Amino acid sequence: MSGLERTEPKTILVAGGAGFLGSHLCETLLGIGAKVLCLDSFQTGRRQNIAALENHPKFKLIEGDVRSLPMINERLDEIYNLACPASPPHYQADPIGTMMTCVLGTKNLLYLAEANGARLVQASTSEVYGDPDVHPQREDYVGHVNCTGPRACYDEGKRAAEALCFDYLRLGKANVRVARIFNTYGPRMRADDGRIVSNLIVQALAGQALTIYGDGTQTRSFCFVSDLVAGLCGLMALQLNPEAPVNLGNPGEFTIAELAEKVSQLIPGQSRLVYSPLPADDPKRRRPDISRAEELIGWHPRIALDEGLMRTVEWFAQTAKGPALVA
Repeated sequence: MSGLERTEPKTILVAGGAGFLGSHLCETLLGIGAKVLCLDSFQTGRRQNIAALENHPKFKLIEGDVRSLPMINERLDEIYNLACPASPPHYQADPIGTMMTCVLGTKNLLYLAEANGARLVQASTSEVYGDPDVHPQREDYVGHVNCTGPRACYDEGKRAAEALCFDYLRLGKANVRVARIFNTYGPRMRADDGRIVSNLIVQALAGQALTIYGDGTQTRSFCFVSDLVAGLCGLMALQLNPEAPVNLGNPGEFTIAELAEKVSQLIPGQSRLVYSPLPADDPKRRRPDISRAEELIGWHPRIALDEGLMRTVEWFAQTAKGPALVA
């Protein structure tokens, strides 16, 4: 390109754009005037998530899989790679497919970024820290991951994807940024997602007992989806590449028992708990250190858990049907 600034709206590819997080990102990008190409295989994404966007003049749906990337003839300015199942029941249902989505899919999008001179934000995960023995988790912690366990297809797949991203960056092939995303929740989660927030809400709405895995003392940090999207956009907009992964999550830490109590208060009528064994390699504690995100992009979550849960319960009460499928 010449030294002149480009004035027309950006063209942005969102891989996994029909998913829970991806659909919110597409909506946000359209709201700031971008042209959005939504790529999704609909393995876990849903058309209803993007139904309100499909008639938007700047929105285009491309049905396809990042593992065998379809031809994209438009010049791209930015790419967000959110294309991978993110809940244990979904990513464990096809573990080989999950690993290949992480590795081959990321490689294909990195090649696309290189060919277009586009920035790429890679959605990595707190799962790269495994069941951590450092708390809270900082980006310089290298993790405690079982590389042969049932979660390895996702945990190690995302770690391998990060390695590819930073190799491309070091070689000067692509301007890539890596976001390590901690537990995110909000409207458009699937009722059969298998994650704790959706499980508890859907069970409570159905008048069922609330399922707790383990003894309920394990902790998580829950980030509302609009906050997470703001963090992804901020990381993309950062002019100077951080050259390191960036944690995005809410540093508020709650036990699973505390979360169940909050859901019971929002949905009166069912407070009985049932306990099931903790899944293999399930992290006992999880809380992000977000100092890097605060310093680099001035980002911190704004939606408290009580408010976010209320919005999520209202959405499920209006739209979701049937019990959650628990892992």
